[in-house]
Amino acid sequence: MIRMLLHVLGHDHARPVRRAVALMTMTSIVEGLSYALLVPVLRPLFGSNPADALPWLITFGGAVAIYAVLRYVSDLFGFRAGTTLLRGMYHRLGDHLARLPLGWYSTGRVGEVSVLASQGVLETMGVIAHLLAPYISAFVTPVTIVGVMLAFNWQLGLAALVAVPLVAAIQIWTGRSMAAGDADRHERDTEATGRVIEFLQAQPVLRVGGRSVQRFALLDDALRELQRASRRTVLSVLPGMIGLTLVVQAMFTVLLVLGAYLALGGSVGVAEVLTILVLAARCADPVLSLADIGGKLRAARSELARLDAVLRTEPLPEAPEPIQPVGHGLDVEAVAFQHGDRTVFDDLSLSVPEGQRLAVVGPSGAGKSTLLQLLARFHDVDAGAVRVGGVDVRAIDTEVLMAQIAIVFQDVYLFDGTIEDNVRLGRPEATEAELRTAASAARLDEVIKRLPGGWAANVGEGGALLSGGERQRVSIARALLKNAPIVLLDEVTSALDSVNETAVQEGIERLMAGRTVVMVAHRMRTVQRADRIAFLDGGRIVEEGRHDELLRRAGRYADFWNASLTPAAHD
Repeated sequence: MIRMLLHVLGHDHARPVRRAVALMTMTSIVEGLSYALLVPVLRPLFGSNPADALPWLITFGGAVAIYAVLRYVSDLFGFRAGTTLLRGMYHRLGDHLARLPLGWYSTGRVGEVSVLASQGVLETMGVIAHLLAPYISAFVTPVTIVGVMLAFNWQLGLAALVAVPLVAAIQIWTGRSMAAGDADRHERDTEATGRVIEFLQAQPVLRVGGRSVQRFALLDDALRELQRASRRTVLSVLPGMIGLTLVVQAMFTVLLVLGAYLALGGSVGVAEVLTILVLAARCADPVLSLADIGGKLRAARSELARLDAVLRTEPLPEAPEPIQPVGHGLDVEAVAFQHGDRTVFDDLSLSVPEGQRLAVVGPSGAGKSTLLQLLARFHDVDAGAVRVGGVDVRAIDTEVLMAQIAIVFQDVYLFDGTIEDNVRLGRPEATEAELRTAASAARLDEVIKRLPGGWAANVGEGGALLSGGERQRVSIARALLKNAPIVLLDEVTSALDSVNETAVQEGIERLMAGRTVVMVAHRMRTVQRADRIAFLDGGRIVEEGRHDELLRRAGRYADFWNASLTPAAHD
């Protein structure tokens, strides 16, 4: 657990934890050794001259005071280390996430990382602040006490020593039996959370179907599975807790009987027997707490393992000696790319000369959006090369590459802030005049005029306070302000009404003017003005040419075009 924690924290952030562990270990050892002073304290008290116990009482009090100071300092150090490292961990996680390929951020993964970055990091850092000290004390203090017992009487010490491997074996066995249960419960918890969200999102459909007061079977099943998984987790803990309690009680009983036997036989004195019993009682408390601490640590360990898995994800490699692209033409050369178990592209090749427009069309699932992601290096190709300005994107510095490209997707995400904040994201240092010009070109100024607050109007989380067309206008204004020479468009008007579609299309035309453009088209009428059209299917370009030329060929593109003109397609 501690080893994994140190690995997740990294070399720089791990140092305070190592110091905290050393201080907490020293504190636990001092606590165990301080009980050794009970023997010289109790001997005079049970002897003929109780006054001789005073110097030892003072010494014992001093040892307890030293232990108290060490405990205070170690707990405070652990708490401060936890709160300090919490910020450091957020920075490390944030820096790492910023370097991961953008294609890594699938919808499910974004939700998982969101939970991990909030609950997961807090729970992990809570180990340092709240669980590390009692965890170390539960192991080190009893072992130290057993050593003290051996020093006083080898028979009593040996009897106590027998319990050590039994306790360790129970902890290991409990941990292993819970590991599968914890993983299963986490999976069921994730499934149930998804079903709850689905239930909320599906309310319009359920109510239209007359099922507004009926139970949602998928959600019920998920919750039942979660309940069963939780019950299995609890049941897997019970044998360990009971076994630990039995071992501790058995050890105390054996020491009590053996101590009484040795005292009656004259082998040990009353002071030694009482000290051994006090030590045994003190030893039992932290050992019994292992059951509770162990459960919390296992929960934290699960979060830690997920955090470690994210941090182990390799970011896209940076070129040791980056090359500056010359020009803004795009080339895809014999590219092969596999996403998961699915082969998306196999020997795909195409080129877009600088300043020209390429429209990519094809059936759903042909890989049109994936092509845009490869051009922007959201992923690295498995074979072949993607070039910008004649340079492989893998040889271009990431910031330089991103400065060359403006991307407008169909699904626009806006940050919870003002309209101006979201537009300036394209180029924060832009002047006021440049900002207004970009907004006017995107026809965003029409939206700003009618919104209370104007430029200072808040868009809400994800842009929830704006309509789809308004969000698209913000996205286009942001791309215009960035003024990048390459524009990638994933059909941005397919889900808009006619009024917003006209306004957005005007903004897109201004954005594309004089730039190298690759547009993915779902509405066929948007591709007619492209310099060239590529029909993508089965991971390859099966047709390529101008609109009129492809219609004359009467091939796949012509079929798509004719299908788009039917009444059903317009509906």
